Amino acid sequence: MDARAIRYRLEYAVFMAMFFALNCLPVHSAFRLADAVAWFLHNAIPKKLTRYQVAADNIRTAFGDEMPPAQVDHIIHGMWKHLARMVVEVIQLQRRFRLYNCSEVLRFRQREECVRAMIAGRPILFLGGHFGNWEVSVNTFGYFGFPMGVVARDLDNPWLHRWFLRFRESTGNSLISKQGASTELVRAMEAGENVSLLCDQDAGRRGVFVDFFGKPASTFKSIALLALQNDALIVLGGAWRLPEEEQHHSRWHQFELATEAVIDSRDFQDADAVPAMTQAFTSALESLIRRAPEQYFWVHRRWKTPPKEKKNREQQQAA
Repeated sequence: MDARAIRYRLEYAVFMAMFFALNCLPVHSAFRLADAVAWFLHNAIPKKLTRYQVAADNIRTAFGDEMPPAQVDHIIHGMWKHLARMVVEVIQLQRRFRLYNCSEVLRFRQREECVRAMIAGRPILFLGGHFGNWEVSVNTFGYFGFPMGVVARDLDNPWLHRWFLRFRESTGNSLISKQGASTELVRAMEAGENVSLLCDQDAGRRGVFVDFFGKPASTFKSIALLALQNDALIVLGGAWRLPEEEQHHSRWHQFELATEAVIDSRDFQDADAVPAMTQAFTSALESLIRRAPEQYFWVHRRWKTPPKEKKNREQQQAA
């Protein structure tokens, strides 16, 4: 057995130990532990290791350079608190969240619009971002009998990958590997199936640039092209944890499962269809993030690729 195989087994053993420990804890005790981990990550770990400056730069890009440092720091701390609580929620999800208690856990927004899209007889691209608890969103549709293919990156650790595969397919969904996903997505769309994927990843030089919080962000063209070529609907939404003051008495956190926008590919048929549709779902995601900015993954380098014009200008100034 080589060193990498041993490391994978040790990682899996640590994960399973954490899984059983958190699954046995009462809900509020598990969340208090998650909050303590978030405090440690935010205050005790060197900021260089937690990519603090990347997150701070992204937040100021989104909300303006005039945002006070204390408010930026508050959002970053909230982000770590959200992510730590999300780990607890994922681990306890299968035990705490079922169809019978769905109304206790979820508050639906624009449910009718989403239902109309799902019964329209057309394939649907369910889009989300690095926002809220996306596992809650996917599980909910599976519980209600609307399974979908979920695009996700294969984990390097095969033991952990198999665990998450079983977890994500436990409610009837199927996992589509991000590597080579294009072929599988085309097949699913042509078969009239529904798929779910993230729409806020940097697409590099080949992407289409659309405004995200007022700044051009490279975005994959394939989403709009898939919708146009397959007469599909796009549903942009997500599940975000409600503020504590809006929580009713519950043994678990409560979420708003929001349909932020339903975008019909038939409304985009001119020469600018791809950038226009891409801008539509990107703006919808921005609107969703503004509801709870601390639940967005700000260390994600969304504006990594600058527009070509800006890059050329910077090169000319350097010369």
